[in-house]
Parts: sequence; structure tokens; C-alpha cells
Amino acid sequence: MTEATFELEKIIGQSLQSAFIDQTRYSSEIHRPQLIVNGEGKQVLPSLLEELINCKAFYISVAFITEGGLSMLKTALLDLDKKGIRGRILTSTYLGFNNPKVFKELLKLRNVDVRLTSISGFHAKGYVFKKENYISLLVGSSNLTETAMKKNYEWNIKFTSLENGELVQSFNNQYEKLWDEAVELSTSWIHKYEEVYNLQLQQKNQMKSFDMSCNQNDREILPNKMQSKALEQIEALRKKGAKRGLIVSATGTGKTFLSAFEVRNVQPEKLLFIVHREQILKKAQQDFKDILGGEDSEYGILSGTSKEIKARYLFATIQSLSKDETLNSFAKEHFDYIIVDEVHRAGASSYTKTIDYFTPDFILGMTATPERTDDFSVYKLFDYNIAYEIRLQEALEEDMLCPFHYFGVTDYEIDGKMIDEGTTIQDLVKDERVNHIINKLEYYGYSGDVLRGLVFCSSKKEARELAISFEERGIASASLTGEDSQAEREIQIGRLENGEISYIFTVDIFNEGIDIPKVNQIIMLRQTQSSIIFIQQLGRGLRKHKSKEYVAIIDFIGNYKNNYLIPIALSGDQTLNKDNTKKNTAETNYIKGISVVNFEEIAKQRIFESIKNTNLSSMKNLRDAYKNLESKVGRKPSLLDFMKYDSVDPQVIIDSKKTYPLFLEAIKEPTISPKNYANEVLFMLSMELLNGKRIHEIVLLKALINNETLTQKKFVDRLRSMGEKHDVATIKSVERFLNYSFFVSNDYKKYGNQPLVNLIDGEYQLNDHFKRLLVEESFKTEVLNVIEVAVMKNQKYDRTPLTIHEKYSRKDICRLLNWENDESGTINGYRLKHKTLPIFITYHKDEELTSSVHYADELLTPELLKWYTKSQRTLDSKEVKNIIDAEAQNVDLHVFIKKEGAEGTDFFYLGTGLIDKNTVIQELVTNNDNKTLPIVTMNIKLKNMVEDSIYHYLKIN
Repeated sequence: MTEATFELEKIIGQSLQSAFIDQTRYSSEIHRPQLIVNGEGKQVLPSLLEELINCKAFYISVAFITEGGLSMLKTALLDLDKKGIRGRILTSTYLGFNNPKVFKELLKLRNVDVRLTSISGFHAKGYVFKKENYISLLVGSSNLTETAMKKNYEWNIKFTSLENGELVQSFNNQYEKLWDEAVELSTSWIHKYEEVYNLQLQQKNQMKSFDMSCNQNDREILPNKMQSKALEQIEALRKKGAKRGLIVSATGTGKTFLSAFEVRNVQPEKLLFIVHREQILKKAQQDFKDILGGEDSEYGILSGTSKEIKARYLFATIQSLSKDETLNSFAKEHFDYIIVDEVHRAGASSYTKTIDYFTPDFILGMTATPERTDDFSVYKLFDYNIAYEIRLQEALEEDMLCPFHYFGVTDYEIDGKMIDEGTTIQDLVKDERVNHIINKLEYYGYSGDVLRGLVFCSSKKEARELAISFEERGIASASLTGEDSQAEREIQIGRLENGEISYIFTVDIFNEGIDIPKVNQIIMLRQTQSSIIFIQQLGRGLRKHKSKEYVAIIDFIGNYKNNYLIPIALSGDQTLNKDNTKKNTAETNYIKGISVVNFEEIAKQRIFESIKNTNLSSMKNLRDAYKNLESKVGRKPSLLDFMKYDSVDPQVIIDSKKTYPLFLEAIKEPTISPKNYANEVLFMLSMELLNGKRIHEIVLLKALINNETLTQKKFVDRLRSMGEKHDVATIKSVERFLNYSFFVSNDYKKYGNQPLVNLIDGEYQLNDHFKRLLVEESFKTEVLNVIEVAVMKNQKYDRTPLTIHEKYSRKDICRLLNWENDESGTINGYRLKHKTLPIFITYHKDEELTSSVHYADELLTPELLKWYTKSQRTLDSKEVKNIIDAEAQNVDLHVFIKKEGAEGTDFFYLGTGLIDKNTVIQELVTNNDNKTLPIVTMNIKLKNMVEDSIYHYLKIN
């Protein structure tokens, strides 16, 4: 038995003991048996993907497979194929569940062998992954379906075993026996199965049709959960006397139906429904008829081709309605109720003129994207009355939209160079790229029997030429641009809906205002210009339809500067915080419902590169965010408003301009900027406390600012009641921080040259100068805003000094570990203090550094870190001995890591670690001057697993 195998056997043994004998015993989280359900704790899909992407081979046994379930693994399987890693899938035809199309999809997997077992009642569900030295298994209730992967309540046990384990051997024997007896999946087999399947399906449908005892058309259409809530809030607005209200609702969530339900409730004498395109009118009119009923004569259309203006319910295009002769033909009070669809367009003069003209009892505006890049405020137009708001993530969670499977795929490389902004049209439409596109589209596929795709291109010429190229390859396609007439658009849309063509290639004109529910594939062949447009285009496929279970979004990611917008758009995260954006690229579990987001490995690298090279917090981005928030709240936003309304992370604003008043000055917004000492105090609070990393100082300051008398004893009692640490060292640390004795001299001067809080006769007191400043209301408001942001930010931190996987600067660490002073400038080494010893690691070191400091620190697993000391350190060096003997000396070894030096001052906290003494080795390295220097390497066992998003982010090149 090798040493590695012996060590692994010990680790697995410990894991089994903690799982089956005593849960308090320490064991490796990776190898510890886990119950995996969808809900609290780990979901099935990410657990499965984590095992899959790190395996050397895999063996899957499932009775049921759906297209959606299989598509969730396709990106990972493709990346494994590129590494030469193969696997098997054993499945069946049990109960006729598996659609013939899913078998066709299985045949596309080049690195997966598939066989069909004929064993009666086959219902096995197991996933086996072969690793370097062990086997990982996930066995339980989950078939390979999208609901089992993300939605259903499942019970699965995940555990690890050495290859000689009895359970693993039993599983292997069973699998091999079934595999040998099973039939290989082939095209001819699928043809035979399809005949039987279709016959059985036909019989089922006949029975289903026979059993239906009521006519669907006779059933009353009722509002869904979201619509019911929205109707209540609109009614509440009207009862308050409001004349206008705004509905912000993701594309596909039924805004038109919602407005029809509202009209059914209100029963206006005359209704006006305004749209910007004629093709929307008839659909909207029909939706209202379905819900309101009534005679056809009650419904009319006002457009370029119809003038049915006497109707009770009038559906009008803004182009026709806003003409002076048409508008003036109506009395101002003619309509009781007006609904404006896609109201984010209302900044145009045609809209403002029309809305200002009429005086109805109520105007309802509806939009999916109220945010604007100009200075027009949709919110202001509707008196800041947001009746209801539901964004993409919430709509997915409420199952109001068709789920989407997003695939971020790698675009074509031309002579080793990936497609980018400078790529010529000749290269964009060359045969090799067209073939690359078609291969990706065929691999990732679509849901349903008939392909209906929208392709968003970068230019009119690209759209036209790609459509021609697809046609030449036998894929029926058309192109539509702004140059095509409305009639031509309707013809081609009809052809797509009827299945006469598979694709429409377009540029921008389908971003909004188009409703093709049958669309089951969205292809993006252009760089992402804005997160708003990205969501608009993705939204073209989110309408539910019985012909599809999900829509495939296939995004070709080249080497574009704006790639960073992709995770921002998908997550809806508007913080402009780079850490959040990186995390939302590496870990995509934020997508709700059974939707999924997957990036091919190279595509993911392109996004990380874009994030790295982009200044997310540019003054333009910050000013745009400020203006959007201002238009939403109807006043000058406070720093706290950015937090309340899920806008820019206030920390990003402070990092850019030190204080909020200075930020307002920078974007040329009127403000009263604190001067001299007031500015210095605000500077200190913003830079040091706004991050909320420790609540103690915040609690104390807030109490004193609100004129509470707070003794040291009362402060300790309050912390105790809050469940916060209140030991002597922590209290002293808080006091040293607020009396500034913690800070270095430069900070002491920058922050006002005098203690902010003094402890006098056991009572905490603000300094007199600070107390006098707080009389000025504007200054006090700014201070309290910083404190309230800090309170909100503190919610993500544990009640321990340091929270696993959060980020900290060296100064933060000195403070939170209760060191007397800020020693951040001198703890690049390994400083032992108060039984704490922090280690700082830059994972990818700058290539320009000399070889004497360029060592290959490596996360071997999420729990094991191979680490190198600085050069010129030996086993006899005092600081190395301190590290090796940390556990024996009862010293806490704290491990901090960042990906590279350019990431700034903050490090991810990986928790405490233990040195594996069996791995401690002294080596020699040669520096750039050819001098041989000693160095020590060792493995650090982390007590906590590195979370998936950080682990993959650090590991990716």
C-alpha cells in the first residue's frame, strides 16, 4: 500500500466514523457521506457537476432521462471530451418514459457510450465517478431529469470509497453485468423504438381526449399568483387617489393578461390600450376578449389600416394615435382608463404628448425594463408609483416563465485568434465559422419536435449572409432587419411559427415587442452591449408554450471587452462589485427554478479576463447607476438607498471617491460637502466601518450618536444580548479602534488627529468636536447613512471574528484578530501574535517576479493546499517552526488567499488550517541571479472546504 493510499484510507475511515458513529468527530468534508436534496444544503445538479468535471471516468445508471436533464450536463461533458475523458450511461425504456429524441441527443455525445437494458422494472439511479485514487458515488432517487436535478425533493447519498471497497465492488459487478447484457444505442434501434413510442403516444392522446369532459374554451381564465398580488396593489394605489401606476414585470410574465384582469375589475366605460407596434395590437385585443368576453363590436383597432375609434375597448398604435388630427378628435376625458405597453419608450415626444393630452381616471404603465441610459425617468412619469415589480429571477422561481438553459460557448478561432470586436465581416461569415456555429447548435439542441430559432447578429450584412449560408446547408432560414417592411416581418414570423423555416437571423428589431411563444432556441452571435438588451433578447424565448419544456440560449462568447456584462445580466446583480461578478461566473446556482447557466471552460476564461480588464466602477457606470436610482426614488438618493434598492454596492462608491459627498461632487451633483474635520471623520467611518465586518464599533457609535448613555458594562451587556463576542480582548480592540490608538500615524492624521470616542470613568463619550458637528443635520444624516449601510452589510458576516470565504484586508485582519495596532504594513511574513498566525497567499504570481518568489502554490483539493514559504527559509527558521508547530503550540493558523496581485488588497479567508507534517520538505530554488536558495514546502489541511465558486475561480488559468 502506497503512502498516499494509506493516508486516503485514514481520511475515508474518519469520514465514515463521523457519518455513522459520532457526528462530532472531525473528518474531511469532501469524503464525508452526505445527504443531497434539492432545497436546503446542496442541490443535486451542482453536486453532480462538481463530481463530473473532476473525474477520470464516469458511469451512470438511470431509468429516466429527459432532454432538459441531459442538456444540463452537456457543457461539462464537452469539456471532458476535450480532455479525453470518457464515460458510460446505462438506461432503459421502462414505462415508455424516455422520448426517442433524448436517445438521439445521447448519440451526439462523442465521449459517452450508451446502452439500453431490457431488465424488467429497471429503476436504478446511480452516478459513479472514478477519481485519481478513489471512487465517488451518488446513489438515491434522482433520475437524469431537470426536475430531479433542481426542483423535486430528492434523497441521495454521496460517499467515497477506495476501489477495493466491498460496496463499490458490488456496484461495479452489477453495472458490468447489466452493461454486458444491454443493447448498444444506435440509430437503427432508435428508429424501431420511435415507431412503438409514437403508437403508444397516439393511444394515450386518444384516451386523454376522450376523458376530457369540459371544453377548455369555456373555462374562466384566472390570474396567477403574481397577477393577483399586482391587482391588489394597483387597487390600493387607486384607492389612495393615485392617478398613475407602473408595473415592472419580466418579459413573458403575462403583463397583458394582468392589465385585462385589472380592466375586468374596474369596468371602465372607455379603455385605451397603447402599443408601439401594429403587430402587437391584434394579440392584445384577443387576450382582452378571452378575459373580458363581450361582443366583437366592443373592440376596436386604431392603426395605419384601421380606424375603429368608437369601440369601448380601443387598441391603438402610438404612431396613429399621436397625430394631431387623431388626438384632437377625442375629448380629453374620453377614456376612463389608459394602459401604456412597453412604457419605457414613453420618453419619445409622441408618448409624452399623448399622455399629457388625456385626463383619464387612471393610467397604467407596463414595462420589463424601466432603466434608461438617457435622462428620461419612467418612474417620474408615473409619479414614482410602482404598483408591482417582478424581475427575471423571481419570475423563474414562481414558474411564470419557460425555463431556459443558457450555454456560454466558445466562438470560432481564426488562425489561433478568437473572434473579437475587430473581426471583419468576411471572417464572421466564412465557411469555417458557419460550420462551427452549426456544430454547436446541433450539439446543444432544443426542446420539442420542431426547431424554431432566433439568431441575433452583429450587423445586417452578417444576418443576411449567415441566413444564406444556412440555407445552402439545407437549414431553412430567413433574415430580417430594420430595412424589411412590417408585412415581410409578419410573413417570416408566420413561416417560423409554422415550421417552414428553422431560423430568423436579425439585428436588434426583435429585442422587444415581438411575441413568438414557440421559439425554442435563441442564438447570440454578437457581443453583449448592455445587460438590458441581453435580457430583452433572452426574453424572446421565455414565453411558455406546450411545444417546449425549455428554451436553449446559445451565446457565442468571443474575446470581447464587454463579456463581463454576461454574468451581470444573468444574475441581475447591479452592485458593480468585481467579486460578485466573478462569483456569478464561477457559480451559477443563483438561477432559480429549473433554469441553468453553464459556460464552456474557455468561454468562462474569456469572461474572467474581461472582468479583470474592466473598470466596473468607472465614473460613467457609477453616474448612470446614480441617475437610474434617482429616477426610481424621485429624489437625490442617499448612500443607504443604493443598498435598499439593490443598486451599486456602496463600498464600490466609497472605494472610488472616499466619501459619498465627494462622489456626488465627482459626478457633478449638488451637495453640501463636509469640510476639514467633518470630512475627516466621514472619511474614517466610510473607509473603515462601512464594510460592516464587525458590528461592535457600529453598535457603540450608533448609540452615542443617538445620545444614549453607554457605560462599558452596558455595552458588554448589549453585545451579550445580541450573541456577539464580548471578551476583554474584543472590547479593548473596539476601544483602541475608536480612540485611534490602533491606527498608524498617517491614518491618525487623515482621520482627524483626535480620538473619535473616549472612555471616561467607565462611560463612552464622543469627542466634543464630533458632537458639535452632529448638530448639523446634513452631516448627521451622512454619518447615520454610513452606519446603516454597515448594519446591513454586517448581516452576511458570522458572529465569529472572521467569516469563511469573505474577503479581508491585512488591516481588517489585525483589527478582527484583536491585535493592539495596525501592523498591515509589516505582516507580509508570518507574524505570530496572540496565538494567531495569518498566512497570505497570492495564487497566481506575477510572471515578472524573480524565481525566488515565484512558487507553485496549489489547491490540490478544496480541502488541501500545497504551500511554499518565502525563499531563504529553512526548517530551522523560527517563523517556519512556528507554522509547523502551530497545532502543538495551540496557535490558530489563518489562511488567506487571492488570485493575483492586481486584485487589490483583500484576500479570501479560507479558515484555519493544520500542517501535514509528513509533507514538510526543505528544497532548493534558483533565482534570476543563478543563486541557489532554500525554501520549505508543506501541505495545509483546511478545516473548511473552499466553496465551489472560489475554488474554480482560483484554479482557472
